[in-house]
Amino acid sequence: MRLMRNLVLSGEILAAHRLRTLLSVTGIVVGVAAVILMVAVGRGAEERILGPIRAMGTNLILVSAGQFQLIAGRQRQMSMVKTLVPSDAQAIARECPSVLAAAPAIGKKLSVRGEAESIIANTTVVGMSADGFAIRNIAVAAGRGFDPQEGRAAQRVAVLCPTAARNLFGEANPIGLQVRVGRVPFEVIGVAAPKGMDPSGADQDDLVIIPIETAMRRLFNVTYIQTIYIQARSAEVVDQAEKEIAALLRQRHRLGVKNDDFTLQNQATLLATERETTRSLTWLIGSVAAISLLVGGVGILAVMLMSVRERTREIGLRRAVGARRRDIRTQFLLESALLAGIGGMLGVVGGVGAAWSVPLLGGWETVPSWPAAILGFGFSVSLGIVFGSYPAARAARLEPIEALRAE
Repeated sequence: MRLMRNLVLSGEILAAHRLRTLLSVTGIVVGVAAVILMVAVGRGAEERILGPIRAMGTNLILVSAGQFQLIAGRQRQMSMVKTLVPSDAQAIARECPSVLAAAPAIGKKLSVRGEAESIIANTTVVGMSADGFAIRNIAVAAGRGFDPQEGRAAQRVAVLCPTAARNLFGEANPIGLQVRVGRVPFEVIGVAAPKGMDPSGADQDDLVIIPIETAMRRLFNVTYIQTIYIQARSAEVVDQAEKEIAALLRQRHRLGVKNDDFTLQNQATLLATERETTRSLTWLIGSVAAISLLVGGVGILAVMLMSVRERTREIGLRRAVGARRRDIRTQFLLESALLAGIGGMLGVVGGVGAAWSVPLLGGWETVPSWPAAILGFGFSVSLGIVFGSYPAARAARLEPIEALRAE
């Protein structure tokens, strides 16, 4: 009951000094709203990065030629070798029990001409087997994909991804038309569905996909490949599939005691790595935003010190009629906590509202986080208590006689 009376009294005192209350609350509002908005933006960025990885499935395994290392959350190629060949993919699909399918691939950025010779686009030309469409979850939105027979015959057919199709043909339907890669003409037989950006920021829609045999013989004139895309039978057997693939490739490449001349990477591991990196970034920007909360806490400290100074006679009078030091301390702590609580609630409303509004106004994707909102509110109240402790203790130490004599 006494606590409720003190709380009501604190509200009346704060309402009596509206301007000062508003100014002290503003810092907390801005701080809490900034934390919620920055975390929402960070989580939105996380979804943009992780979405393409999830879309490819968690049972995808990549075999890359040469050695790669994880540097600053990104795979960096440390060496390039020519020992990975298409027959490795066939052997993996045939001899590894945990593998459902495997597709060899090789790619290079080249100049591609549209049917109008004046239209040239620098795009990535990817040679891939027909199985690669299903393994990489590339859907054909119009036309068709090429089949294994066209691949074995090294036919000059191509599937354009949306960005490449738009750059080469604008809004026109490219199916049945030709593109020229170097001096080699290709018939466009399909247009793939959009996939967006990959985790490294590259446009997965800026591709021209052709049969792997055609790429190796007619364009690149090589006998080796860069990558093998492998689909495990399920996400549960990915680790077992990796062991089987590594053992088979080491045997086929006659490595003996030498280090691997390939790098294995599965989507589940990549997903975990990217999630860790993006969440670290999210909490970093959230922590930076939380600095403004500290500024709001300092504002509460200043306001409460001013309040103690202005209400010295009131404190002396209350002490003279029987109020204990604990009562005075509780009163001022309640006032500072109430200030921070009001600011925290308004900050939650403003932050969540801003997080919902940003995609509509700025086009940025955001994912509001209720745990961040609750944490921001709780932190603001805690700051109010912490920064209000010193003014409350100072008020409680005042002696009644000296306080009543104060001007």
